Amino acid sequence: MENRNNVTEFILLGLTQNPKMQKIIFVVFLVVYIISMAGNVFTTVAITTSSLLGSPMYFFLVHLSFIDACYSCVDTPKLVIDSLYEKKTSTFKGCTNQIFWEHFLAGIDIILLTVMAYDRYVAICKPLHYPTIMNRRLCWLLVGVAWMGGFLHGLIQILFIFRLPFCDPNVIDHFMCDLTPLLKLA
Repeated sequence: MENRNNVTEFILLGLTQNPKMQKIIFVVFLVVYIISMAGNVFTTVAITTSSLLGSPMYFFLVHLSFIDACYSCVDTPKLVIDSLYEKKTSTFKGCTNQIFWEHFLAGIDIILLTVMAYDRYVAICKPLHYPTIMNRRLCWLLVGVAWMGGFLHGLIQILFIFRLPFCDPNVIDHFMCDLTPLLKLA
């Protein structure tokens, strides 16, 4: 796939241009990131090491916590680091890489939440058949489907991005772009 435009990097404006506010943003997002990572790692370790939490619900919860920890690592570190610098840029490849990981992990997250809803449905509506329906093999299969679905979702998003036209370099006003190729795609 060739890059049909001359955009090599994106200039990120950030949340604010005020240096004092950027320091506040740095602290707030760093604290939120640390709490999010600690909570997800603690949940994963607590469920994995406990012999009492062996039901499919906790099996899916471990995977959900792991995916959420990974998802936190996609955007937040760049946001925290960029809040310290005056010039914030992202390369085209870096941006597409970040978009792939966002969609990949979010796709897994959504499918896992759907699987967890199905697990609770079976536990409530068919309690006597629950152990035979939600066996370990099916649980691993459902997690595998979630990973494959997330990968396909991320891949499809990236394939669409390479067909999009971008504005000339360093143009901030989005309305100055030529949107006619975009309208032909619809």
